[in-house]
Amino acid sequence: MGQIELKSVTKSFGTTQVIHPLDLAINKGEFVVFVGPSGCGKSTLLRLIAGLEDISSGNIQIDGKDASNLAPAKRGLAMVFQSYALYPHMSVRKNIAFPLKMAGMAQSEITKRVEGAAETLNLTAYLDRRPGQLSGGQRQRVAIGRAIVREPSAFLFDEPLSNLDAALRVNMRLEIAELHQKLKTTMIYVTHDQVEAMTLADKIVVMQAGRIEQIGTPLELYHKPKNRFVAGFIGSPKMNFIEGAPASTKGAHAIGIRPEHITVSNDEGLWSGTVTLAEHMGSDTYLHVQTEHGLVNVRVDGAFTSHSGDHVFLSPQEHQIHRFDSEGLALS
Repeated sequence: MGQIELKSVTKSFGTTQVIHPLDLAINKGEFVVFVGPSGCGKSTLLRLIAGLEDISSGNIQIDGKDASNLAPAKRGLAMVFQSYALYPHMSVRKNIAFPLKMAGMAQSEITKRVEGAAETLNLTAYLDRRPGQLSGGQRQRVAIGRAIVREPSAFLFDEPLSNLDAALRVNMRLEIAELHQKLKTTMIYVTHDQVEAMTLADKIVVMQAGRIEQIGTPLELYHKPKNRFVAGFIGSPKMNFIEGAPASTKGAHAIGIRPEHITVSNDEGLWSGTVTLAEHMGSDTYLHVQTEHGLVNVRVDGAFTSHSGDHVFLSPQEHQIHRFDSEGLALS
């Protein structure tokens, strides 16, 4: 199970509409990521699916049944929040078991599920510790374990890694991806980090101002963004946009070219410019080049030698140029 469908769903707070009418189908077993800038409505949409907020209009179906007015506990979903929300006086074992105990489940079944979740999350050795004795990543795994034991039809993650440092975020991202492969359960994940979205998702839902801008696989959004917003949001470093009519625009109001799709030369190229900053990252070097068309960011091999003040030539790869009309829509 785990099929979720939203039909013409909206949400308003007073006279302010924060989710405009949208339709969305999430298939059984999919890993779907809602991504967008702060305030775009992604967490609100997740809370509508969970039942933590009431929809203003429309319909939410879970496994073919109308769940629009069901209480959260009746929807068969489990949510993992940004905050771990663990009981500090309880052991890991008791924290994971808590929702099952509250549901009145038999102790033998509780023990079986807790130990199974702990094994899946590599927490067996920590079951008798308290949250204060764990790292941030381990505490987040406990929170996930508390969701797993409920055996939900879908997991809902609301920015679960934002409280972790950079190294732990990478590790936990891998662990969540591996967890999805093990469980084969539907997962909906909210983040503002497009790197998390690109690396985790089967399908990404890009949102802005309460609307869905585009839905697609990570590579579909990377290679075929529908508009400038999606083109600029997906990809790191961000796409360069050049206004006006430089060479190769073919009538476009603006072109976009990703930093990794620009060739750099010391001798010749389509555009010329001066390096204002060179960031040497080891495997890659990021060049910030001031050109006649404005500042252009370029990603080159780490072996490329360049320094601030160097004069260079840039050539966008023709087949990688994205063209946009005056409304910001992609031209075919």
